[in-house]
Amino acid sequence: MKNVILIVSLFLAINLNGQNYKPNWESLDKRPVPEWFQDSKFGIFIHWGVYSVPAWGPTGDSIGVYDKYAEWYWRKLDEPGKVQKYFKDYHTKTYGPNFKYQDFAPMFKAELFDPGKWADLFKESGAKYVVLTSKHHEGYTLWPSAQSWNWNSVDIGPHRDLCGDLTIAVKNKGLHMGFYYSLYEWYNPIYQTDLPDYVNNHMIPQMKDLVTRYTPDILWTDGEWDKPSKDWKSEEFLSWLYNESPVKNSIVVNDRWGSETRSKHGGIYTTEYGLIGDKEGIDNSVPHPWEECRGIGTSFGFNRNEGLSDYSTPEQLIKLLVSTVSAGGNLLLDIGPSADGTIPVIMQQRLLEIGRWLKINGEAIYSTRAFIKTKKDEGINTETNKTIFFTQKNNDVYVICLDWPKSDIILKGITAVNKVESVLLGTNRAVSVKISGGNVHITAPLLTPDDYQVAYVFRVSGLIK
Repeated sequence: MKNVILIVSLFLAINLNGQNYKPNWESLDKRPVPEWFQDSKFGIFIHWGVYSVPAWGPTGDSIGVYDKYAEWYWRKLDEPGKVQKYFKDYHTKTYGPNFKYQDFAPMFKAELFDPGKWADLFKESGAKYVVLTSKHHEGYTLWPSAQSWNWNSVDIGPHRDLCGDLTIAVKNKGLHMGFYYSLYEWYNPIYQTDLPDYVNNHMIPQMKDLVTRYTPDILWTDGEWDKPSKDWKSEEFLSWLYNESPVKNSIVVNDRWGSETRSKHGGIYTTEYGLIGDKEGIDNSVPHPWEECRGIGTSFGFNRNEGLSDYSTPEQLIKLLVSTVSAGGNLLLDIGPSADGTIPVIMQQRLLEIGRWLKINGEAIYSTRAFIKTKKDEGINTETNKTIFFTQKNNDVYVICLDWPKSDIILKGITAVNKVESVLLGTNRAVSVKISGGNVHITAPLLTPDDYQVAYVFRVSGLIK
């Protein structure tokens, strides 16, 4: 009788959940990405850890993209190659030849960390979700992980649960909270000598602890390239995450679960500074949720060696957001806080500029989807310099112009199905719209100096059933 009750209970659980995901990619890849993620469009990435103490990396056009990452400081001190000299020379000159990376940990104090202020800033930026590095490749965790004794933010350094404190503040602002987690660790002796032991008794327990302790909406893994997904037991873990975990219905994961999985398996597809590894990013015409991640500067972790020219301007960042969303993706924009827990002012300024633009034009970003014509011979505008982008929401099309149109915007090959109307967001000015030769012509109104924006948005109604 007990066996019958157990079988019935399992049957009901499977059906209430709608799907029982088996521990194989064929089954796991059928799970849809939760709709909240595709509606959010803009998130904040946070790289923060012991590497925030030296906060240094080389800069310049001669340095490769991945070699500028300050969060790789420890690894670059030991990794053979031409970049090692930059790091070793700086480290020896600044800290001396006998100063070990581990000696930075007590200096990571986060004494000025105010999670409420951080959350206020993220809210004002217009971001809808936040992803914090719970553990980078150095293995140091920002929560009291039992598997990282004396190498976590409670045992050494800040002496506080940084993951927990920020989670509370972010959720109180109505934002989604998530965590980055590195599958591998550069110098963990168990990882180096006994991979199964590391996976079974270190990595998976840590990830399950993060999920059950903080109930995040995102688990953003990395460091997967070192081993195939079978070795990481990624399929088994994701089966637990989707079927049994307390966030099984809301959790979003990425595609970094093994050396073979990017843009193939997992949840959202990811690009990094427009690249997957050393290759160009994903094919944006693929109808799969994806996300671009990058820093405001050229590093994810705070790099004190960066100058103003290394930081993207507000105009560049808003263009990046627009172009990413118009191609169907999300933008995960990174900030690198200082070791004392403050967010560099230039990063705050950039986020607030994005937020100001989104307050006026956010309806062209949030909850939209890519507006893509099916026939290659049907263009959607007469511009060739990629200064006009399009998004779609319900029955409206949004025309986003990075420059004020000097002539009519022409939507080619579109048959109007209703009375076509247009308005300039932020002004509620009616905009002239005409149908001619099977094309839609939008004539922008006169512009005054007070109307200046980084980008202008025209909402066009009546083009879609």
